[in-house]
Amino acid sequence: MEATIARYFAIKQQQKKLEEELEEVRRILLAVYPEPCVVEVGEYRLKISRQEKKEFNEENLLKAVEDPQIWRLISKVDVAKVNSLIKLGVIKEKTLEDTYTVKQTSYVQVSKK
Repeated sequence: MEATIARYFAIKQQQKKLEEELEEVRRILLAVYPEPCVVEVGEYRLKISRQEKKEFNEENLLKAVEDPQIWRLISKVDVAKVNSLIKLGVIKEKTLEDTYTVKQTSYVQVSKK
């Protein structure tokens, strides 16, 4: 069992190093290609795109969603749940206008041709 625990520890350390290296390479790619694009280099295709993420303010969300049954569904703010309720028409997006900020993030995707 000690060997299994040691292996798990070693793999987690490798994972941490790989994630740090991946983030550094991502930063370099975004510095070179700051705008959305598709670039082919050798046998690789790099795609940079933008994604919007909503970050809800729990206090404002509570004020906007007064129905206690709906609030129970989203009492712990889960963006996916809130977006699902909007898509289902349970909550109107207009009602939530002042409850979140939109954060722009860049998405990096690399694939082989």
